[in-house]
Amino acid sequence: MTKARQYHPLETILKDRIAVIDGAMGTTIRTYGMKEADIRGERFKSSSKDLLNNGDLFSLTQPKMICDIHRRFLEAGADIIETNTFGATSITQSEFFVDDPREHGGRKDPEFYQKIIDDAMLCDLAWEINDNSARQCREWADRVGNETGRQRFVAGAIGPLTVSLSNSPDADDAGFRVVTFDQVKTAYKQQVRALINGGSDLLLVETIFDTLNAKAALVAIREVFDEDGFADNNTELPIMISAAVGRGGETLISAQTTEAFWNAVQHVRPLSVGLNCSLGPNLMYPFLAELAEKADVAISCYPNAGLPNPLSPTGFDLGPPDMARYLGKFADDGLINIAGGCCGNTPEHIAAIAEAVKGKAPRKFETRR
Repeated sequence: MTKARQYHPLETILKDRIAVIDGAMGTTIRTYGMKEADIRGERFKSSSKDLLNNGDLFSLTQPKMICDIHRRFLEAGADIIETNTFGATSITQSEFFVDDPREHGGRKDPEFYQKIIDDAMLCDLAWEINDNSARQCREWADRVGNETGRQRFVAGAIGPLTVSLSNSPDADDAGFRVVTFDQVKTAYKQQVRALINGGSDLLLVETIFDTLNAKAALVAIREVFDEDGFADNNTELPIMISAAVGRGGETLISAQTTEAFWNAVQHVRPLSVGLNCSLGPNLMYPFLAELAEKADVAISCYPNAGLPNPLSPTGFDLGPPDMARYLGKFADDGLINIAGGCCGNTPEHIAAIAEAVKGKAPRKFETRR
């Protein structure tokens, strides 16, 4: 007998109103003035490489700050908050804890990354970051949800990695890849299991600039669901998928148009597909419109706050009123079901976006089968 699929509460919400996803963790962390010593704490005090750009590590060394950021985004009106795990795989964490062989005449290749995948310290660290970050989100999503009487959701954030399966870094060897599909899949499986263990409601494969990397993440999710009994128990977590595009509307490394990208991932039957990061909302509009026309699931959009600007307080051009105006326009034009912000978007930006889309009709979409 085939079990009837249970609909996730967020799916029902997306048909009724536009939901709001949070803003930029990295941007907001910078407003706290953290220094190298703050991210190291006692635990990583003796690390030989700089760690300040490893923002995921703050979930372990400065949990009060990370929880405060989650709280602020929730109180700003976010329905969905993301775990602080954009780079929380053994592969990405190795950039901060393993010497680069290229500095000693070697190269990064599948043999190097197999050692990374097998490294117990890196695997344990990746698990700890993902599990802790999910638990931090879970605590505050439930706390604010109970206080406000409005359910909030935790999205386990799965970022794009620091390696590419689509491109060769060697101009003289187009077929060379630094890492294999199975190695990437294995790293993602470790991350997915920890995000689920920590209490995530959803899995968000985001900022996709290399579709093959994303495919490895999606295969990893599928294998975790099958191996851990989620399929048998009809308890699979919904999947959200979000790509980053350049000025021509193509994913940055795999160079797929939005339609081609959708064709590559639609078999997953995600809860939503969308665009994030990228160019800022004004330049993103035509590509979002194309995706909204082609895809038959919910559409998400959380752009950067314009283009980078080192003279801006947030490092990006657009303030809260600007983002509210653009995302409100997307809503007026019937393009979105989920709205929010990526780089440069603080809790103040999210509050303005939440107010701008409040009461506006969501884009109509088919219920997942």
